[in-house]
This record gives sequence, structure tokens and C-alpha cells, in this order.
Amino acid sequence: MDQPAPLILTLQLDERSFAFFDARRRRYFPPERNFIPAHVTLFHHLPGEQESAIAGEMEALCASQPPIPVAVTGLRSLGRGVAYALDAPDLMALRRRLAAVWRDWLTPQDRQGSRPHVTIQNKVSPETARELLAALQGTFTPFIVQGEGLHLWRYLGGPWRLMRTYRFAGA
Repeated sequence: MDQPAPLILTLQLDERSFAFFDARRRRYFPPERNFIPAHVTLFHHLPGEQESAIAGEMEALCASQPPIPVAVTGLRSLGRGVAYALDAPDLMALRRRLAAVWRDWLTPQDRQGSRPHVTIQNKVSPETARELLAALQGTFTPFIVQGEGLHLWRYLGGPWRLMRTYRFAGA
């Protein structure tokens, strides 16, 4: 029997911030490769067969988790793309807590520390990426966004399908 496709966990941003990042992603990401909206990935590959256990953990966690402030601190080169760099100690604490619960399920990539970011461009030439990075850095001012919950996605070999959104308490 086939295993269910893996799951991805991302942060749900406040509506205004999501719209900002997603508009940037639609503008700068190669359209033929842009299958998913702007996002902040917390876990890249959770086992699809553990969906009900993951859902239970999300429900319990989010019922008591207040919204999380996230500082957008700058731009970062991805070599062949550009991302907004994020600083969010409370988000990283939440991620560490989940990583401890799910440690036996995590891939090597998800066992590593996380550097939260929002990718707005990827899979372009290094020159194109450098040009965008320089242009955006010239007008960048740090700002704060709000994490309002978590999205659980199913990976479909390129596109993702949103399975469920878990809202933080008070969001």
C-alpha cells in the first residue's frame, strides 16, 4: 500500500502581511515554478501517515498559543533567489517544542536549526537574484508581522494542498 504524501507545516501570517509577501512572490518568482503561495516553513517533511497525531498536537498547541510577533529584519540571498529574513524567538521556541515531540519522524533537514524566511524569488540566475536583492535592500525598512496560526499542507510533488488551518488563541 502506498504511503500518504508528506505533510508540510507553515506559519499563518496576518492577512495584510501575507498579501504583501504573496504579491512579491507572484511578481518575482518564475511563474512556471510558482506552485504555492508565500509562506514561512516550519517543517518541510512530516510523515503523511501521522496526520491524525499531528492534527491532535496542533489543536492542543494552538488552543493556548497567543499570536506571535515576527520581525522582518532584512533581505537574504539564496544564491539563485531572494528571501525576507525573519527573527521570531517565540516562533523558534514553538518549533523546538514540536521538534522534540516529533523527533523520531523528522528528516535530517527538519532536525537542523531553522532560519525562518519568506522566499519571494528562487530558481533564477545568480545575476537576476543579485539585482533584485540590491534593488530591495535599497528601500528596505524593518517591520513587524503577526503569526496567527499554523497551516498543515500535503505535498503533491510540486503543488501543495492546504489540509487545515489551526488558529492561535486570540488570533
